[in-house]
Amino acid sequence: MRKIAVYALGGNALQSPGNERSDATEVLARVMSDVIDLLEMDWSVVITHGNGPQVGHLLAMDKQQTQGLDAWVAATQGMIGHELSMNLQAILERRRRPERTAVLLTRVEVDKDDEGFAWPTKPIGPVLPSQTVMTADWDIAETVHGPRRVVASPIPIRIMELDVIQHLVHLNAVVICGGGGGVPTARLDKHLQGMPAVVDKDHFSSLLARGLEAHALIISTEADAIYRNFGTENAEAIRRLTVTEARDLDEAGEFPKGSMGPKVEALCQFAEQSGPTAASILCSPGDVLLALRGERGTTISSPS
Repeated sequence: MRKIAVYALGGNALQSPGNERSDATEVLARVMSDVIDLLEMDWSVVITHGNGPQVGHLLAMDKQQTQGLDAWVAATQGMIGHELSMNLQAILERRRRPERTAVLLTRVEVDKDDEGFAWPTKPIGPVLPSQTVMTADWDIAETVHGPRRVVASPIPIRIMELDVIQHLVHLNAVVICGGGGGVPTARLDKHLQGMPAVVDKDHFSSLLARGLEAHALIISTEADAIYRNFGTENAEAIRRLTVTEARDLDEAGEFPKGSMGPKVEALCQFAEQSGPTAASILCSPGDVLLALRGERGTTISSPS
């Protein structure tokens, strides 16, 4: 049986929160290289992706609010999934590999009473100019890139299409799913309805990796590692952390809630529940092989 890797790609890696996509082609090439490297090591690969910049742009264009936020999350799943699939499928065919890509619209159930609805933390859209910050009727927070709009980000409870994803993996497909953390839904009056939120894609990816009993969760992001004292002259990349060490650093305020914090917690959850043989890794696109060897990125491990 092939090992399974869930490869979680940040939306910011494909498009900056600003309006530029200057390095998007290079980043995409590195992502494709990572996926091909994993396939050639005889891993099955499931790709998830963020959508923060993209869903924010779509939401800003919809000035009449004709669609709910859940519908725009679904739209970005199709847009970004199509781009990833077209690029990867071309490489697979060129290399005469047997795998095919499958893009799956993915829904996730959340608790309608989740405290995330009361405390928006998920950044979406571009960095905002000062005039917009002063006048917009939005929740806005300061991020590592600058001030951005934030929306509710409830914790995912259940992945509706988990069994379909499992079946596609068994059919040797490279599955692209869970875009933007999945389309958020909740049970209202005994029926599932879309919710005005963007689920954190790293929490979704961790839940998916555990559901698939994956052998690796790889969070591929702009940051090349988890850092102590990030953004200061004393910044220090950390190659290895235990779950306990990572959570202690988080409690000490080392990891911002809207960026690195959710990534660290998602990796901790996977490491904790999957055991010492599973790989729980954060690295930059293009570094996956070196990260699996412990030479790049950061690996979080559970007690043996």
